[in-house]
Amino acid sequence: MNSREYIESGILELFVFGKLTDAENNEVLEMAKNNPEIQEEIKAIENAIMNLSQSVAPHLSATNYEKIRTQLLEKNKVIQLQPRKNYAQYMGWAAAAVFVLGFGLQFYKLNQSNETINKLSTEKSVMQESIVDLELKKQDAESVLAIVRDNNNIQVALGGQEVAPNAFAKAYYNKETKEVYIDAAGLPAPPEGKVYQVWGLKLDPLTPKSIGLLNNFTASNSKVFKVDKADDAEAFGITLEPAGGSVSPTLEQLYTLGKV
Repeated sequence: MNSREYIESGILELFVFGKLTDAENNEVLEMAKNNPEIQEEIKAIENAIMNLSQSVAPHLSATNYEKIRTQLLEKNKVIQLQPRKNYAQYMGWAAAAVFVLGFGLQFYKLNQSNETINKLSTEKSVMQESIVDLELKKQDAESVLAIVRDNNNIQVALGGQEVAPNAFAKAYYNKETKEVYIDAAGLPAPPEGKVYQVWGLKLDPLTPKSIGLLNNFTASNSKVFKVDKADDAEAFGITLEPAGGSVSPTLEQLYTLGKV
């Protein structure tokens, strides 16, 4: 490697800054000893560093400045530069801590926002369910009113019988259309596995005919049920039967009975 290649390799700058190993320093000193061009380059680098340091360093007295200058210009000797305290590292850690705290705060606020949104969504769902429930109740009420107010419907009172003296119900019977509605608000909720069954009766001879089950009794708000049509029914009765209903009424479980 010739002197120009050696200079351009950057090793002389590292030598001046004291970044080489002892073996590498000895190599540079040996090269400079036998090569004036390398000696001049080392001096030029030292002078450049000194001028740069003078332009940015705090004010030094003339005496101290000359001492430093003399030491810098000693042949083949370089003052080892003391590394500055790495304030940037501490600032980096501080910035990282601030970032973590800020991120944590934002994450906490985001969680709070999500919880608020979820709460509002839940409240909205509950409100929507309430509105739907009210609408269904309104429709039921309107349907019941329409049945009660229909002049073609005959109201038949069904009184409680021996198994349930306090029970009562009403049948709304349209003799023209033969449609039947049962208002079962006066009946107790049926036990699990049981269902109320409505019978249309002819009295002479006594002939019962099933006209429907009061399914979903507990779920009904109005307790008004439309059952099958009854042709020329003379009475109506309601019995408690096993789930699914019976072919013939269980008279021991006759809850209400009423004549048209």
